[in-house]
Amino acid sequence: MSSLQPVRGTHDLMPEDTRRHRFVEDTAFATARRYGYGEIATPIFEFTEVFARTLGETSDVVTKEMYTFADRSGDSLTLRPEGTAGVARAFISNGLAQQLPVKVFYRGPMFRHERPQKGRLRQFHQVGVELLGVENPLADVEVIALAWRMLSALGLGDKVSLELNTLGDAESRLAYRAALVAYLDPFRDRLSEDSRNRLDRNPLRVLDSKDEGDRRIVAGAPEMAASLTPAAREFFGVVTGGLEALGIPYTVNPRLVRGLDYYCHTAFEFTTTALGAQGTVLAGGRYDELIATMGGQRTPGIGWAAGVERLSMLVDAVPAPERPVAVIPMGDQLAAMAVAERLRGVGLAVDVGFSGNMKKRMARANKVDARIAVILGEDEAARGAVTVRDLDSGTQDEVALADIERHFQER
Repeated sequence: MSSLQPVRGTHDLMPEDTRRHRFVEDTAFATARRYGYGEIATPIFEFTEVFARTLGETSDVVTKEMYTFADRSGDSLTLRPEGTAGVARAFISNGLAQQLPVKVFYRGPMFRHERPQKGRLRQFHQVGVELLGVENPLADVEVIALAWRMLSALGLGDKVSLELNTLGDAESRLAYRAALVAYLDPFRDRLSEDSRNRLDRNPLRVLDSKDEGDRRIVAGAPEMAASLTPAAREFFGVVTGGLEALGIPYTVNPRLVRGLDYYCHTAFEFTTTALGAQGTVLAGGRYDELIATMGGQRTPGIGWAAGVERLSMLVDAVPAPERPVAVIPMGDQLAAMAVAERLRGVGLAVDVGFSGNMKKRMARANKVDARIAVILGEDEAARGAVTVRDLDSGTQDEVALADIERHFQER
């Protein structure tokens, strides 16, 4: 293995990659701001307990995928595998229970030691939102509407599909758990080892199994809808009715679940087939007991997270960067840099050529897709002027050096 190569499952983001990433992130944040969400940034590592509590100590992420290490003090720390846990910890640490509702947006790198695949890396990036302190089902509608508007703003409205399900309230989940175990228990010997382990501790997670044998067994399992209490059914009815009123299309997927006990009511995913096999690009749900599980006071919450890599792969067109002005010195290099600084001072992007003859410097201007070239030749310098050439039309004018800012501001 060469130390000059990136670690498996990571990659370098070159300027074109970062431009696509930034477009996704900025579009997500701009959308979130319209819904009243402020940006939060939590540390990229936390005490391991933060994730073990929130993700479940038997989950694949905790048992197989987390990057966990002991620091010099002997504390167990973990690189964050997702964003919700850090936000929930920050909510408790900063005493935000007195400021409800709390509406936050986050973005940044996450880390999971999983098998790298298309659009999925060991260091990856997410954007996400969390709405804390609102028990009303219309909060679920708002969070999903925000996701839909963000995806539409990225031009992905016709590439994604919203799948929706209800996990019910605590009473519904207890009844469903019993029904599911009663169905699966006769198949125990035919289940995969992971699913046999989950059957006793977290049976809903058997529904998530990727094992083909498990999938065939699960196909005949009872659905959550049969176990819903009237209150849970009414809650889901408000969510689906709200989405219909806003014109947001959805499909109910009865197999869409979240295995941990603090999840309840609404679970949803936006999926796509544009990357090959059907894949999830954004997922979310309601987690009314999460804050209490972490040691805070009970605070209802709902949120979602989306993978920036997958979204950037789906985006067809990213707005082109601002075309710069190319300053081309054919005499005094320092004088050319002074002109460049003056133009940057009025808000222009400026590229300065550092070496080469006129032909090479003009080639550099074309390479950076410059719109205008400002040429500082010795003859122009003697007259206190520069040549301003339109690189698209080929037309050019001589402009007094003292008027250069005003010329571009008027232009």
